[in-house]
Amino acid sequence: MPTTDGADPARGTDAPRADPGLPGGEEPRKGSSRRAVLAALGVGVVGAGLGWAGYEQLKRMWWQIPGIDKARRPGELDYAAAGWAGASEANWRRADRPADYGIDRVVIHVTEGSYAVALKVFGDPGHGAATHYVIRAEDGHVAQTVRELDVAFHAGNREWNERSVGIEHEGFVDRPETLTDVMYRSSAKLTADICRRYGIPVDREHIVGHNEVPQATHTDPGPHWDWPRYMRLVRQAHEAAGRKASARPARGS
Repeated sequence: MPTTDGADPARGTDAPRADPGLPGGEEPRKGSSRRAVLAALGVGVVGAGLGWAGYEQLKRMWWQIPGIDKARRPGELDYAAAGWAGASEANWRRADRPADYGIDRVVIHVTEGSYAVALKVFGDPGHGAATHYVIRAEDGHVAQTVRELDVAFHAGNREWNERSVGIEHEGFVDRPETLTDVMYRSSAKLTADICRRYGIPVDREHIVGHNEVPQATHTDPGPHWDWPRYMRLVRQAHEAAGRKASARPARGS
């Protein structure tokens, strides 16, 4: 199961943050570009003597300015084969990835419970954790619970939460029969799709278990998770998607 964000109190917590308003009830300007906003921020930061580190921090906050945030629609999916089952807003942090935090890892979890219970606890604001996706063992159905744009509290490590997509799998670490073939195959297609969209290498450095996250206290996906089989399926799905993309006719042809 996922764990809470593991934020250092000195750096702030990961409670949901409302977008800051403009002073004096000023209306947000329309049509502001990210480039223009960052340029203005850069001048201000350098002028204030905060230097490059301060500018880099502000780059991760630019989208919070009213009128800059990416358009969002309720129930919008990042993976076309998924269904939406939104987690409580208390279990993730609004962001604008990969514009503010690059995505370069996929973290594999096992629920230690049922699919239905996982969705229920992710919807509980008191739970404090959620993954981006949950996969059902019976038929491989994928539920998306948090947008990939946003930081889900799943890895127990703030930096890893910010850089990764978390996938939960229905099952138990000590019961290998719960880790079904259809779930492996469904998960592999999802992971391959994530890797293709963000340019993540398909290897064990970038596709990891929850237990392999630094400072992890959980043991999932456990000793029965078949990594050689899973990585083979991810590579096959990744290559198949590449062939399909290459076979598409070029636009205008």
